[in-house]
This record gives sequence, structure tokens and C-alpha cells, in this order.
Amino acid sequence: MEPKAHEKSVDVRAYMRELGRAARAAARVLARTPTATKDRALRAMAAEIRLRAAQLAEANRADVDAARARGQDAAFIDRLTLTPAAIEQMAAALEQVAALADPVGAISERVRRPSGIEVARMRVPLGVIGIIYESRPNVTADAAALCLKAGNACILRGGSEALHSNQAIAACVRAGLAAAGLPGTAVQVVASADRAAVGELITMHEYVDILVPRGGKELIARLAQEARIPMLKHLDGVCHVYIDDRADVPMAVRIADNAKTQRYATCNTLETLLVAAAIAPRVLPEIARIYREKGVEMRGCEATRRLVPAAGAATEDDYRTEWLGPVVSIRVVQGLDEAIEHIARYGSQHTDAIVTEDRARAERFLREVDSSSVMVNASTRFADGFEYGLGAEIGISTDKLHARGPVGLEGLTTQKFVVFGHGEIRG
Repeated sequence: MEPKAHEKSVDVRAYMRELGRAARAAARVLARTPTATKDRALRAMAAEIRLRAAQLAEANRADVDAARARGQDAAFIDRLTLTPAAIEQMAAALEQVAALADPVGAISERVRRPSGIEVARMRVPLGVIGIIYESRPNVTADAAALCLKAGNACILRGGSEALHSNQAIAACVRAGLAAAGLPGTAVQVVASADRAAVGELITMHEYVDILVPRGGKELIARLAQEARIPMLKHLDGVCHVYIDDRADVPMAVRIADNAKTQRYATCNTLETLLVAAAIAPRVLPEIARIYREKGVEMRGCEATRRLVPAAGAATEDDYRTEWLGPVVSIRVVQGLDEAIEHIARYGSQHTDAIVTEDRARAERFLREVDSSSVMVNASTRFADGFEYGLGAEIGISTDKLHARGPVGLEGLTTQKFVVFGHGEIRG
């Protein structure tokens, strides 16, 4: 049951619940599907994407042309566009997921109790995952791959701006599932552009076990308010680098440069630089020179502006802002205590780093900064599932329950207790 986007008469509620029922049935099949079958489906999806590359490009052109006609900016068009390299990257990513270890069924922590029973934990799928995302059509393939490998059915709702692209990718996914003898309803891409589809998806708690939103702050804030299903989410990536007065100066400059300028529009990009007052005269002018050369606008406190005359005055709101562009907030602090206090007040619990040669201070920072990734002497840009060795990620969670930080295959599973007995009875 896949209504066309233009069919206004479609009963969106009935349509979404049909997707939910089908996903729940498919999830039961996937829970018992062998690893080899899942991997065969993933490799078949990759082959279909390569086979249909021209069709994918044509569908994507329709979306890009429509976006340009609406006056979308260059950054939006870039996220939406599927170049030949991006299409090949989608196929390669599916093959990479197929090569990852399957977490489903893994048994750990097996312990024999005094009663004689053996208690262990087993990794199992979450069930049905609803994923809501914007702009980037490659998420359709990535999300399908990760959910399938972890034994979950999924319902994917991409942005209306990528409807043609997403449906073309969905056709490749369905063909791959069929080639492996798996139900096509294991991965369902919502075919309706009606915004009401999102409202239905986020309240179908009887069919959907968890939601993963991937999009802008407005989308995630709406879902956090309206959803009746647990979510893996993060609202902001207000990431900090604190340069301690016992930092190695060349290292500090290198990290501050990379964390801010390697890529601007990512959630793990440095947005606020904190510098200890005792070392600020030695590091800030050099960091500022690099930022100026790369066109980064600097906004700082009074102490910063005395050292960096080119910096504008920072407001209170600037320190709470995820810039996602060539702008950085800077503050000179008295030391570690003030840096940790600043991060607690203005941060978003995403990724924060300290640059220091003092082991005790590094350990304090690791213990006391309450973020999903906390780093010592490394760029915040490493907060990524691939860089962490997860192979791939479905997103980054700043929540504290179930999964935190980059969410890979293991984060798309849960654990249950399993007990092995030998006829024991409780006295």
C-alpha cells in the first residue's frame, strides 16, 4: 500500500498503521534471520544501486531541480545532490555493513550462580525502528543497512524535498531483500509527502519501538514534544575545546584549527574555544591568525579581544549557539574549574575536549564533563561511529539511557537475560 505523494485523498493514518503492522510482522522474521542471509541482502542492495545508478541520478535531478526552483541555498543543494561518487559511496557503505560482525545472538557475562543456574545476557534486536530525516537521500540506504544487519525492521520517512530520490533508493533496497528471500516490508520508505505521516509515525507505540530523528533542531524539538515513543536524539552540538595552561602549544593550535575548520556543518565541530588565561597570550594570537586566514569570524570575551583585536564581542547567546558555519565563540577562563563550569552551563552534552599534558587534570575533565564523548588531546571531529571503530553509525545520541554517543550496530540492539539450568528448582 504505497500512495502517491499527490493523492490528497489518501487516509494517512490508515496508511501509516498498515506500514506499522507490516513492519512488526517483518521484525519477527528478521529476529531469526541468519547473518549470512542478511549479508546477502546487503550485497544485493549494493549491486542494485550500481545497476540502477542512472535511474537514481535521474530521480535525484528531479528533486534538485525542484529545490533550486524553491530558492534553496547552496548548502541545501549540496546535501541533496547524489553525484556519481555519492551513489558509489552508498553501494560501498552497504558492503561495509555486510562485512561487520553481527551483534545479534551474542551471549556475554555468563556466570554460574550458587543455585547451579547459569545467568547470561544475549543481544537481541530492538524490533521496529522509525527513522525521520531531512535532505540527505543517502540516509535511506545507510539506515536500511544498519537496521537490517541488527535484525530490525524499519520505517523510513525522508524529507519531502528528496521524495523521488528516496523512492528510487527504496526500490534498490526492496530488490536486495527479495534476492535474499526476505520480506520487502523489512524496510519501508514512507511514500506520502504529507506532514501528517510524521505525526502518525511518532505516536504508533504499538508498532514502533524506538525513533531516530536525523535533522535540524526544529524537527527534533517537535519530535521531543510530540512523540510517544522513546528516541535516540541530540538537539545541538555545542562542542568545546579547552586549552589548559599545561597544554603543548603546537598541539593546542593544531587541535583548535582542525576541530573548527576541517568541516563546518557537522555536529562534532568545535563551536566554543576555551583558553586558560595563563597560556592565552601564547596560543590565542596564533589560533586567531589561522582562523582569519580561513575566513572564520571570531566572537570573544573582553580578555579575548585584548589579545585578538579582530574578534567581535561575544554575547551570552553566542556561547549557546551551534554555528554550523565559519563562526567561533572564544572565552578566556581562569583554569580547569571555570572551563568545566562553562561547559556545564552552555554545552549540549555532545563532545568536549581538553588539551593538556597534566594527567590529573585530564582525568578530572574525563570524569566531570557530562557529555556523550569526552576527549583528551584530540580533535572533537573524531566523535564519529566510523572513527570509533563502529563501522558506521545511525546517528549520535546525547541521551543517557540505552545508547549514548555514536550509535552503531550494537546501539540498535538491546540485551535480555538468558538462564541455563540443569533441572534446578528454587527452595
